[in-house]
Amino acid sequence: MNIVAELRRRFAAALAGLLSDPSMASNQPAAPQGIADLLDLVRQSQDAKFGDYQANMAMPLGKRLARSPRDVAADLIARLAIDGICLPPEIAGPGFINLRLRDAWLIEQLQAAVRDPRLGIGPVEPSRTYIVDFSSPNVAKPMHVGHIRSTVIGDSLYRTLAFVGHRVIGDNHIGDWGTQFGMIIYGFRHFVDKAAYARQPLEELARLYRLVNQLADYQEGRRRVPKLQEQIAAAETALAQLRAAPPSGDAKADKKHSTEVRRAEASLAQLKSDLVELQAKLAAIDGDPALTKLVQEHSTIDTAVLEETAKLHAGDAENLRLWREFLPPCLEAINVIYRRLGVTFDETLGESFYHDRLAPVVDDLLKKGLARESDGAICVFQEGSDVPMIVRKKDGAFLYATSDLATIQYRVEHWSPAAMLYVVDHRQSLHFEQLFATARKWGFSEVEFQHIGFGTVMGDDGRPFKTRSGDTVGLSSLLDEAVSRAHTIVSDNDDAKPDGPELSPEVREAVAETVGIAALKYADLSQNRTSDYVFSYDKMLAMTGNTATYMQYAYARVRSIFRRGKIDIEALRTSGAAIVLDSPPERALALELLRFAEALDAMLVDYRPNQLTSYLFELANRYSSFFDQCPVLKAPTPQSRDSRLLLCDLTARTLAKGLELLGIDVVEQM
Repeated sequence: MNIVAELRRRFAAALAGLLSDPSMASNQPAAPQGIADLLDLVRQSQDAKFGDYQANMAMPLGKRLARSPRDVAADLIARLAIDGICLPPEIAGPGFINLRLRDAWLIEQLQAAVRDPRLGIGPVEPSRTYIVDFSSPNVAKPMHVGHIRSTVIGDSLYRTLAFVGHRVIGDNHIGDWGTQFGMIIYGFRHFVDKAAYARQPLEELARLYRLVNQLADYQEGRRRVPKLQEQIAAAETALAQLRAAPPSGDAKADKKHSTEVRRAEASLAQLKSDLVELQAKLAAIDGDPALTKLVQEHSTIDTAVLEETAKLHAGDAENLRLWREFLPPCLEAINVIYRRLGVTFDETLGESFYHDRLAPVVDDLLKKGLARESDGAICVFQEGSDVPMIVRKKDGAFLYATSDLATIQYRVEHWSPAAMLYVVDHRQSLHFEQLFATARKWGFSEVEFQHIGFGTVMGDDGRPFKTRSGDTVGLSSLLDEAVSRAHTIVSDNDDAKPDGPELSPEVREAVAETVGIAALKYADLSQNRTSDYVFSYDKMLAMTGNTATYMQYAYARVRSIFRRGKIDIEALRTSGAAIVLDSPPERALALELLRFAEALDAMLVDYRPNQLTSYLFELANRYSSFFDQCPVLKAPTPQSRDSRLLLCDLTARTLAKGLELLGIDVVEQM
């Protein structure tokens, strides 16, 4: 049961009665206003001395009714049917309503959870159909650190929505049809090492992609240098003019001017940094005779790549044959990563799947007057925006927007979803604003569209996380490093046990794989998804703090109690043993266990997994306090022992289920 939701339901009835009673309005008009904002003020107490929950709506409601908040609070309590759940409410301060749950009611809910495989979490009503679009890599190149956030955030939302009772379709909308395959086809024609391709096709295709991309970037970089230099000159002039402006004497205007100067300085510094970085990349190629030769021989490589891509899309027989040959090893490479991460999808439909739908999409948009020609391209314009969404370029090529519209059309035809969630980098916000607005006008106004944006994984230097050589970090190597470091931690921890090591080399390796990958996932999920975060192996694998390692250790510590005591926990669950709450740590743990449903709801309100990680961290801390103060196997009475074992069991099961919903496995020993 979701306690806060139940309390709000009961307060809603009390509020409805109060607002509809003219005698309570102190001769003021009592026109009922929305009460959702008032019900949001029923929350967990921040301090146990104020009870378990607080209702703080009497103050704003007092203003609405022109009455004393304490009087309003008293009237609310008089109308509140809550005796079976709470002790008599108390009014504190100007009108705070403090609520303390009855121990008997807590115990009743806990006993039900003991017997329930779902830990007391009932299915949501009504159930909806969700499509969660996540991960979505370009399959022609290895997955990198940038894919971790979409993959693990999307997977956790998929799992949690399904657990609470919704119908969920996980869709991996892969890039299998774009310019990256034009690069590989061009590279295969000109640079392939046939022996290497025969031995390890994926590695050779990846090498070809990197080489062609490097050569194309060089040509683009050479064109970009003079443009950057012009931008720097203009920025220097603008900054000089700002600095030369005399003080106005108006404090507000001068403060604004100082802010403009700082922004101009930061912008200039970024431009200069970009130029230095670009020139370093160009110099690295200029200093390599072999690459310099290739640059000279393939001076139009960027144009040639686009031509190869266009031929593929036009159905050129040879390019299609190569694409079909290249695609299976590329897909297997990403599937290896997904298997390691424990991530699955219901659908994996790439851009190629929707190719035949793109022209009809554009034709329909034109027919319905939603798109029009602009400078040779077909565009959709939104009211209030000067930037159109292009659905067909001047040269006839389609874009991501066209493919995304075709995807929406297909999904509605096949699954009739109530909502589509797109777990994609926040930098794509404009694209999704335009896409959703167009989709609604096109006829999909009943579908809830949500862009689940997220920030960037950063390095210690405050820039996107990269290798020392400046390359984007591969996801496979990231996982390998996390597992390697986890193996050291697991081994050190096992070696330090008082009675000697307990884990075999094989078990250590298995535990390290679970712990390392869990650490990587949890470090991401525990962040507010809209924020950037700094990547740190040391922090993510710490045995203390809000980390997966700490959670897994808490679970393993509970399980060790059952091993040491040789407890048949299944038998205990069905034995009818009663839970008792004789001490504050027991009650605090019990209350936290019953807040699991609240944590799930809080996570799904705006799709933030860090709400669930925060709950699990608090639960682990509550358990630690309980464990330190309440002996379990050496409890003072058999009744107390059984009760505490059941609390331990519920803690382990809740931690395991919460971590499972985050896509994280637990281990029995660490």
